[in-house]
Amino acid sequence: MDFPSLLLAALGLSADCFAIAVSGSAAMRTVSPRQVFRTSFSFGFFQFLMPVIGWLAGRTLVDRISAYDHWVAFGILALVGGKAIADSFRPSSEKSECADFTRGFTLLTLSVATSLDALAVGLSLALLRVNIMSTSFTIGLVAFAVTASGFAIGQRAGRLLGKRAKLAGGSVLIAIGLRILIDGLLP
Repeated sequence: MDFPSLLLAALGLSADCFAIAVSGSAAMRTVSPRQVFRTSFSFGFFQFLMPVIGWLAGRTLVDRISAYDHWVAFGILALVGGKAIADSFRPSSEKSECADFTRGFTLLTLSVATSLDALAVGLSLALLRVNIMSTSFTIGLVAFAVTASGFAIGQRAGRLLGKRAKLAGGSVLIAIGLRILIDGLLP
């Protein structure tokens, strides 16, 4: 996977983080730098960790599916991207105006939930034989930056951008899956 594709994938994976940061910070009256850092770090860490876990699980399957690995990678990315697109059309649940999602069990749950798609991508990365540590570090760093940006935008722009971010992120993941499929089908 080349670096531009990696950045696009990282941005696609970070769409959920961005959407939560935008909508969550829009619902909060004030947001402190500590809350922004804590949430950005947690989201970034889980976005880093989950591809590694998926890659480790995927490495055990590589020899068995190498003849059709491009189809598997496309299928995984299409499912994850399709889910993100479908989620962008579902109404979001309204949260109380004072809810602080930046700490405790809520933050942990959101961190895991936003990184499950990264776990699936990690499975497909095992098929591509990439350097998982540098790839995962890039994904985590992008998630950190995107989350922090989401807080800044959320305080100003409200909830509208969150839905569009999921739609764009899902579309990017599907496009990358198509590129992998086409590369695998061409001689």
